[in-house]
Amino acid sequence: MEPARVLAEMRELGLAATELGPDGFLPGAAQARDELLASYGLGLVGAFVPVVLHDPASDPMPEIDRVLDAMDGVLVLAAATGLDGYDGRPDLDAEAWATLLANLDAITFRAAARGRLVTLHPHVGTVVERRAEVERVLDGSSVPLCLDTGHLLVGGTDPVWLARFAGRRVAHVHLKDVDVGLARRVLNGEVAYTDAVRDGLYRPLGDGDIDITGIIRALDDAGYEGWYVMEQDTVLTEEPVEGDGPYDDVRRSLDFLAGAAR
Repeated sequence: MEPARVLAEMRELGLAATELGPDGFLPGAAQARDELLASYGLGLVGAFVPVVLHDPASDPMPEIDRVLDAMDGVLVLAAATGLDGYDGRPDLDAEAWATLLANLDAITFRAAARGRLVTLHPHVGTVVERRAEVERVLDGSSVPLCLDTGHLLVGGTDPVWLARFAGRRVAHVHLKDVDVGLARRVLNGEVAYTDAVRDGLYRPLGDGDIDITGIIRALDDAGYEGWYVMEQDTVLTEEPVEGDGPYDDVRRSLDFLAGAAR
């Protein structure tokens, strides 16, 4: 979808702010980007940044510094595989795990020194996807977490459990609702992740199988004060005709959240 249409629909729905989206979707120059968002009444939350963190021969810091220089807000980090897409990933050996954890701590401290927040986003098709990997990051590093309700569930982590068990490590939230039947098929290797997204893996909030209200309650109990970013991925093969597209699903999700807040 064209940026002008997306931003206009966000404004019409009453959304307060946005993450950046993929490279090139919004202007690269900070002033032009911020002025564009302001013209639609939107602030900037942060950016999703996939970076290879487990390769001893690859230094992630130049890319991290580039992003920190380019924007304010939360750096939502994903531990990229180095492969294209999200349908395959390598297994990490001990050296790769040590490199990953060391880089997570180094990036966390580097951002904090600049007064900035970085979070790690466990994400399908990255090297931190499954519950054992999430727990290894919690035990072996100090990086705060981005709790993405959908990616956690698809990767085999109950997001309600994580909100209760590690709520004080959560510094950013992506809200998705999920068709748990499709999620299990992805986890079991029966369906590729991208195909599942195309087939409706992510549902409007309240229409899927995740206890969104329970997660919000658990994070409130843990003292969470960050953003709730509604991020419900879909696959579009062409620009939707006027009146179609994600608009109605976003509106339904906002109505659900208003009820949950009450």
